[in-house]
Amino acid sequence: MATLAEQVQGERMARIVLSMIAEPNDLTTGYILGRHGGVATLNLVESDHDVTGLVRADVLLWRERLRARIAPDLMERVAEAEQHGFGTLIPADREWPAGLDELGDRAPYVLWTQGASSFLATELSDRVTITGARASTRYGEQITSDLAMCLADEERVVIAGGAFGIEGAAHRGVFTAAGQTIAVLATGVDRRYPAAHSELLDRIGDSGLLVSDLPTGAMPTKDRFQARNRLMAALSGAVVIPEAGPRSGSMRTVHNAHSLGRRVGAVPGPVTSVVSTGPNELIKQGLAAVVTQASDVIALLDADASEGPSVTPSWFGIGLEAGRESPGRSL
Repeated sequence: MATLAEQVQGERMARIVLSMIAEPNDLTTGYILGRHGGVATLNLVESDHDVTGLVRADVLLWRERLRARIAPDLMERVAEAEQHGFGTLIPADREWPAGLDELGDRAPYVLWTQGASSFLATELSDRVTITGARASTRYGEQITSDLAMCLADEERVVIAGGAFGIEGAAHRGVFTAAGQTIAVLATGVDRRYPAAHSELLDRIGDSGLLVSDLPTGAMPTKDRFQARNRLMAALSGAVVIPEAGPRSGSMRTVHNAHSLGRRVGAVPGPVTSVVSTGPNELIKQGLAAVVTQASDVIALLDADASEGPSVTPSWFGIGLEAGRESPGRSL
């Protein structure tokens, strides 16, 4: 029987297969893929060869993990996904966002897209991520909508995650100004989550862009939401938090942004509001610039990135790798 590496046709298909058998943000997969390419990585999944630079025990665990997900109908799933007409981007493509390469071993194997992938070909300073609390207040949603609308008027692309609360307000604000928006998903691009935002996500897929590093059919999990946050940080020149609790997943996006040297802005809010705790603390500790209007965000985007803070917000109590350790390296 032919191996996976023998069945795939080129680097793109190999990366598509990898996205179906390896979870996003798998550091061992990323390490091998970045050094050997997709076809060779599939060869290493099915062979018993050592991998230069990695401890053999870690490689064996990696193989066990990926081989368990090689179903008999895997190549049929690949063909079916291609027939749905969704786009895919790999590093060799012109529209592959250069900012993703800064993730190193945590970079996506492939990006699945629906809509205007040309939005990703813009300069990093033309894209801003707005994320925050799902249980947002009217104040937070109004500020977010106004910011997104004004940023769209300035021809900046607004990135969010399609969720309830702040992210939904960001997408809708962009549409008010007939601007450009991207939703980064923790599901396959064919899934609509949350279901109550199906109409909004359909609209983004039609006139904006849906992006995921998960294959079609993939359902959301906690780990996938955490992994998605690294993409939201890497795809933009700045991250803005209008509202978020101190343990919100949005704080993980901020953590990723700092690690990548991206600028961070936060909207100050009432000290009596739980969902203003995150932004207020970021500002208090000097980890975010104060944002009260769109011009503040534009200043962050247009500033020299080398001047931006690269500190790690220790008070979050969370790790950048979302519970994942670096692959063991041989000495």
